Amino acid sequence: MHARDMSACDISHGVRTKRFSAEEVFDASLDRIRAFEPKIHALLSVTEERGRCTARAVDDAVQEGRDPGPLCGVPVVLKDNMTTRGAPTTCGSKILGSWKPPYDATVVRLLEEAGSVIVGKANMDEFAMGSSTEFSAFGPTANPWDTDRVPGGSSGGSAASVSAGYVPLALGSDTGGSIRQPASFCGLYGLKPTYGHVSRYGLVAFASSLDQIGVFTRYASDLALALSVIGVEDAKDMTSSRRARPEYMSQAQSDDMRGMRIGLVAELAKAPVDADVRSVFDATAKKCEQLGAEIREVSLPTVLEYGVPCYYILAPAEASSNLARFDGVRYGMSLGEDSLLDRYVETRGAGFGDEVKRRILTGTYVLSSGYYDAYYLVAQKVRRRITMEFAKAFEGLDAILLPTAPTPAFKKGEFSDDPIRMYMADIFTLPVNLAGLPGLSLNAGFSREGLPIGMQFIGPKWGDATLLRLASTLERTFGPCRCAPVEEVKGA
Repeated sequence: MHARDMSACDISHGVRTKRFSAEEVFDASLDRIRAFEPKIHALLSVTEERGRCTARAVDDAVQEGRDPGPLCGVPVVLKDNMTTRGAPTTCGSKILGSWKPPYDATVVRLLEEAGSVIVGKANMDEFAMGSSTEFSAFGPTANPWDTDRVPGGSSGGSAASVSAGYVPLALGSDTGGSIRQPASFCGLYGLKPTYGHVSRYGLVAFASSLDQIGVFTRYASDLALALSVIGVEDAKDMTSSRRARPEYMSQAQSDDMRGMRIGLVAELAKAPVDADVRSVFDATAKKCEQLGAEIREVSLPTVLEYGVPCYYILAPAEASSNLARFDGVRYGMSLGEDSLLDRYVETRGAGFGDEVKRRILTGTYVLSSGYYDAYYLVAQKVRRRITMEFAKAFEGLDAILLPTAPTPAFKKGEFSDDPIRMYMADIFTLPVNLAGLPGLSLNAGFSREGLPIGMQFIGPKWGDATLLRLASTLERTFGPCRCAPVEEVKGA
């Protein structure tokens, strides 16, 4: 069976109408993983036993005339920071290399209740700290469009899984662009919902006020389908909103932008943006206007100038607190026998990679006595100002258009010795998390080297449905996202 180019909606319909079985789809997914995973390394584990059991249960339900759910038989990959009962959840780190959680994350439960089949756990930058998936303790992931390049990060394994045709849908987490930037580099849709829209219960925390689970797909309709399943209130997550969610599937039928007001950020003109990215940006803005949108200029001076430094004070501060639990005592790796302090030092020294240590040290420093007011408190004030700038802009706009990343996918190792350049890869995505807004990256074109280039639409708080409408409309112009030609690319 060839499910590589099928949407999640098509697979669900095909299983439900008995054109093929959920187990056949699952086997097709495993065959593709076996064929290309040695070169791509998108997955840290394959959940074959659990997946086959679920697929058979879906097929039994279909045979018996029961409704298996809206994701009937759809294979799904999860980023490896979402807990899966009895299966490894490593967060890409040695310190959790052997940990098997005793419970499922809420999104995992919701996916399986909707009939989806979990295929595997995706590689990621350790504890979601990185923009290239080169900071995984278990080795980097390759971009399926060019295996010499990165897939983005930290959700690079999830993005590569969809781009390579393993699955039509994968979940990632986005703390500062970790869904949208990999979506841009791998030529996909990547949706980071409004903060509080999707439960974080069972998501291993990086920065709790910024983290949000979201979706990678190749079809706009699959975004709507997935968000309908996972975007529900959860009493187990104190940050989960009680706000009523709209019906999303109708937004996936839109074919025009009449009446929509889209903002172009004036300060973008001074930002360091690759020439190919700027060309695709200009073409996307023009296409939106042709489809009926009104284009307006908007000024967001704090957003682009101070978003990166603000984020890299607040996120490490939260990380230093959240990662204190990995101490060699409660779970995960445990080294050192002489004393409790010896256990802390040896476990964390050997268990954490360099990037995680860098951020823990940064976070501890900005929270320390004498520096809290100078750094952390000032960053919180800047965050508030960024939030207010966005809110004012959205008084007259339905969405804001920005590039997702300033460049196409860069080569492996290109930024390894320059963390500042790596951090700047998220200049256009970080502010969205600081303000708790929804953001969507979609493939809008290609570089002269044939690499995907994504454009980002930012919506007002709870403007997720507007972003789905934009995705659906532009898909009729750009077409759905293609699988990477893995069979043809260098090294694959």
